Amino acid sequence: MKYFGIVIIGILSAKLYAVEGEIERLYSANNADGSILIESLDGTLKYQYNVNDGESFIPASTFKIPNTLIILEEGLIQDLSDTIIWDGVEREYAAWNKDQTLNTAFQHSCVWCYQRYAKKLGDQKYHEYLRAFNYGNQLTGNDITRFWLDGDLRVSVEDQISFLRKLYAGNLPIQKQHIDTLKSIMLSETDGTTKIWSKTGWSGKDGWYVGYLVYNEKTWFFANHIEIHQRSDLALRKKLTLDVFRTLNILEE
Repeated sequence: MKYFGIVIIGILSAKLYAVEGEIERLYSANNADGSILIESLDGTLKYQYNVNDGESFIPASTFKIPNTLIILEEGLIQDLSDTIIWDGVEREYAAWNKDQTLNTAFQHSCVWCYQRYAKKLGDQKYHEYLRAFNYGNQLTGNDITRFWLDGDLRVSVEDQISFLRKLYAGNLPIQKQHIDTLKSIMLSETDGTTKIWSKTGWSGKDGWYVGYLVYNEKTWFFANHIEIHQRSDLALRKKLTLDVFRTLNILEE
């Protein structure tokens, strides 16, 4: 079943409801199964398509957002220039097969980098932070190096937005300097009028594009989850998100 809603606190506008069919057509035209949630900074505008309150998913590499904060707060990395030494094991992605920094590990979604620190942090420490962040279902599972990839951790699109709001406001039990560091490496696009802080994720059928953008000095949070049936679907994570923003006339064509 498809669900679509626009929640407008204190405002009623038939014009805004008219975008329902347009957004559904975007997903249908791309043969995409998914859900998207977009919220304004002040919370007065909330756009959602196919969001089911009881549905949650593996966060995959979007967990690198909180994970990076944890690694920094625990002092496992001191500076963006610190080198993460490659172990020499050849992996699927060429970008992983060399030394990394925190910035490149985040940008390239370097799984082995974060797994190395996960072993050092351990299950108890992760549970402490997951509870403090109120992140998803706060579960890890049997393998501390894979709980965000194919373990027990689950998040909904609402959970993603909730955490992004805390990050944006600095309302987390993390030192400000570490939050600022994360934001600097999350900044994925800037062209003068638009800035986007984001992270993609993919594990099995779960594909994500989450973050927040600023356009014309207005801030919007977004979380898009789509089912990945083939590799070509990966491009839809970001494409559909930006297409929805344009359909809502938040971004220009």
